[in-house]
Order: sequence, then C-alpha cells, then structure tokens
Amino acid sequence: MRGVSPGRLRIVVMGTGPFAVPMFRALVASPHAIAAVVTRPDHAPPGRRPPSNPMREAAVAAGLPILDPERVNDPAATAVIAALAPDLLVVCDYGQILAPALLAAAPLGGINLHGSLLPRHRGAAPVQWTILEGDPLAGVSVIHMTPALDAGRVIVARSTPIGTRETAAELETRLADLGVGAVIEAIERLQAAVAAGVPIGSVGIPQDDSRATRAPRLAKADGIVDWTWPAARIERQRRALDPWPRATTFFTRADGVRQRLVLADVQVAPTATAFTPGTVTSTADGTLIVACGDTTALEILRLVPEGRREMSAAEFLRGSPLAAGARLG
Repeated sequence: MRGVSPGRLRIVVMGTGPFAVPMFRALVASPHAIAAVVTRPDHAPPGRRPPSNPMREAAVAAGLPILDPERVNDPAATAVIAALAPDLLVVCDYGQILAPALLAAAPLGGINLHGSLLPRHRGAAPVQWTILEGDPLAGVSVIHMTPALDAGRVIVARSTPIGTRETAAELETRLADLGVGAVIEAIERLQAAVAAGVPIGSVGIPQDDSRATRAPRLAKADGIVDWTWPAARIERQRRALDPWPRATTFFTRADGVRQRLVLADVQVAPTATAFTPGTVTSTADGTLIVACGDTTALEILRLVPEGRREMSAAEFLRGSPLAAGARLG
C-alpha cells in the first residue's frame, strides 16, 4: 500500500447534490488537498438547460479540477482517478456505487456521508423515508465504503430529533450541516488508525444487516395520498415529500372535471370520525377536514389547486363547490 501522510491527505471528492456541498466546503478549508471533484455529467434535451448541479458549481467556485465520467467504474475513468494519486475518496450524494477497483485506487479506500442512521434507510432517499416512517431521530452516518449499497462499517454517526412540523427540505439542510463534523472526525479516525498501525478495514462498527431498511428513490406516484392511511401517516407524507413530489389528491367538480390538489400544509384533526376515508367531513368556517383510515381525520390548512397559487383552505372553499360529503382521491 502506498504510504499515507499522517497529516495532510490528498482527497478526491465525489458528489452531485446539495447535501454534499457543506462537507465539500469544509474540506476545501481544511489542511487536506482536494485533487479533483468527480460529479455527474451535464445532460439536457436540445434547447433546455441541464439540471442544477450544486457540487459542480461549488467546485468551479473553488477553482478545482472537475471530472464527470458517464460511468465512474469504467476502466478509463478509474485510471484517471487513480492517476491523481488520492489517499482517500470522500463520497456524498453522488449517485453511482463504486466498484472494488475504484475503491482500491486510494490507500484509505472511500468514505461515504449518508443522510440516515445506518443500517436504517439505505438508499437514495434516506431523509424522506426517515420522516415518512415516523422515526423519532434523524441523523448522518459516515461509512467505510464497500461495493454493497450503504453497507460499510460505520465510522461516525450523529443524530438529531426531528421537528414535529419539519419538512424533508428543512431536515436535509440541517443534516448536511451535521455531516460536516462527522466527515472531519471520520478522516481523523482513519489517520489515527494509520498512525497506530491498525488495519483500515477494522475502523468503525459493522452494520447489523438484519436491521437494515430500504429508502428507494421517490417517484411522482409516491405523492398520491391514500386516504385509507391514518391521518398521522398522511401528515408525515406531506412533510416527507416536500419539496418533491409533494402530497397530492384529486376531486371531481360538479361539471365532471377532475382537479388536482397539492396539500401544502396539514395537521391531524383532534376528533375521530366514522366517515369513509376520503370523505370531506367539514367545511364549516373555512375549515377543511377529511376522513382518513382508522377513524382518524386530517385538516387541510393550505393547498395548491391545479393551475392556481397556494392558498388557505378558507380561500379555496370560498371559490370552490367542494362541500361536506364530497370525496377526495
């Protein structure tokens, strides 16, 4: 194994989304040397701009070399990264699983900053699934990477309570900041292991695979509200799927037109109901309450009618034929 400096490491950072940016900026400001940033290639249909790439923008601002291979595990891409002679790969919100040959390009292998308390919520959407499943705590984990998805030894984990009305967008911002110190500490632990002659593969705590859950990438269909769910789960769905794909339901107007409604803000109603799930149980005084599963009910506080701006339930009801007894879904 090539020698590793006990102080200043040579690092290749791999990431694309905004979750990686605070950690990346901290590494740029650290004593370590960033050899390059590896990110997703920019693609867009003719005449359209490519999707936002916060890590590319941060790398440009820092004046660092950028690599954007289509498939990072291709031998040519691996060879380019290996030629940079990195001591360590630091990965976050990148989108591709690294093969053994690429992980072997750095003597210390790779570490990954993940937005959950592993082994819970392995996958592409950990923050959203943490809220959706009603976990009391969220957190970040820094793992020593293996070719399996989010399955390496946990070097550092940090947790934080989830706010009762916190959305995925708000929680993700907090977790990205929480991850800064976790990554720095993980690097320090790897350096300490090298200095002490401890095998790198023994750093951290193995995950209990029997406790692993999946956090697959979200699809637009995940936003469709199932009114047979308890109100508490639909309330979590509203927060977990903000800003995308957002919790969405439908109702049929008197003229037969089906209209989409985005639930912008909701809360669990305090009273039980025996109505069929999806039934509007009250529109009195501008209050919009809908029956849910398990005799629970949900109050819709703010919504976005199809083709219109966000508004309060009272504003919507003043201009809508929706009344008690109508059905949503």
